[in-house]
Amino acid sequence: MLAHIPSHLSALPIYKQALVIFLLSRNISTYLNQDLAYLKEDGSEDAHIYFSGDIVQHSISLAPEIIKAEMERFSDKKHKHIASVRQLTNRLYSHCKRLEKCNSNGKEYIPILRKELKVFKKLQNTWMHTL
Repeated sequence: MLAHIPSHLSALPIYKQALVIFLLSRNISTYLNQDLAYLKEDGSEDAHIYFSGDIVQHSISLAPEIIKAEMERFSDKKHKHIASVRQLTNRLYSHCKRLEKCNSNGKEYIPILRKELKVFKKLQNTWMHTL
């Protein structure tokens, strides 16, 4: 994440929600990896293990993109960061759908992440109109 974040930006509801999503996705991924790390009988990996890593990678990028959009002076560059946040959110949501089909007890936590993503999307819509 960015080293120097002005306090008014770290207090933004969308920024706080991005951090919640990151922590939740990291914990879910850790839990899922315990079940998905084993090789199948034919020696292949469970494809869902990659989606569990993807949710962490996408969620860790949310907060920095929000900060970049807030700190950007030029409208076209600001919209570029907003589009990135939207794309990351959509990818997270689609990876959640895929992970709900995996063979792990951890998939029971995916609806919690999806619920937090829905909250984030509502905050995102409000936030986009304020920029």
